[in-house]
Amino acid sequence: MSAAHVGIVLNPSKTSRSELEEELTSAITEHPDMQVSWFETTVEDPGRGMAKDALEAGVDLVVAAGGDGTVRAVGEYLAEVESSAHLGIIPMGTGNLLARNLEVPLNDVAKALEAALNCEARTIDLGWAEITKSDGTETMAFTVMAGVGIDAHMIIETAEGLKDKVGWLAYIESLGRALSASEVIDMDIKVDAGKTSKERAHTLIVGNCGMLQGGVTLIPDADPTDGELDMLVLRADGVGGWLETLKTMVWDNGVKRLFGGKHKAESSGSVTNRQFTSATLGLGTPRVLELDGDEVGECTRVEFSVQRAAISVRSPQA
Repeated sequence: MSAAHVGIVLNPSKTSRSELEEELTSAITEHPDMQVSWFETTVEDPGRGMAKDALEAGVDLVVAAGGDGTVRAVGEYLAEVESSAHLGIIPMGTGNLLARNLEVPLNDVAKALEAALNCEARTIDLGWAEITKSDGTETMAFTVMAGVGIDAHMIIETAEGLKDKVGWLAYIESLGRALSASEVIDMDIKVDAGKTSKERAHTLIVGNCGMLQGGVTLIPDADPTDGELDMLVLRADGVGGWLETLKTMVWDNGVKRLFGGKHKAESSGSVTNRQFTSATLGLGTPRVLELDGDEVGECTRVEFSVQRAAISVRSPQA
């Protein structure tokens, strides 16, 4: 499935137009009538404005060439305006989370570009977070996951220089510091039309997709095509609590599902899994929120919702 007019939104800190043009040579030969337009992101704008410019230029395929932040920003704008243009991904970041979940080729620009130009599109949901901060309210989308607690601290505590050298393994180095920095958080959680519950936990993660780097499935029921979001709440007291957490996540919701067939993710005293279409998180103390691996600041309240069939992505899983 080719495109007549392709808009490439590239992050110049991850790649360059000349680098991508080299890979486009064979594609242009195969599609001689294809028109290509170029849009570079900036520090101030990671991709929304460029996606807008691309649509105004008349493209029918927007290719995000960069990391998760570029993909999130482009996907957010396409979903916001309900564009019929498709999204393609050339993953060039540390996590490349949406690309991993949709099986877009990694570490191979040519294959990723081939997938963007030639694969059928699959329609996926998008998560939205209405974030209340000290200076007002902001609404942002996420393609894969949002979180507060240990999850967000891992992002903050990971040195950019180390990420550049060893990629996603840098997050492991930061985990010890993240655990020490993450205290138990007082949360008010309301899921769909249910009652608000008061909970104390180390981290809360909302997922549209479930897989992290290295093939690790953090939220096994998360499916970007099911019209729902999934919530994972982790709480543990001492070594025993963390051992129970690991058992639930690695064994019950990992190995057993792999060999025993698909079933709903199990919960335990330290792990809770929920599915929903809308949820509200209230925080007694401001906490850092991350979306798709990027810190977006401290918040006191987040309203999560799902936009069904929000964007169409060209990927091998179509």
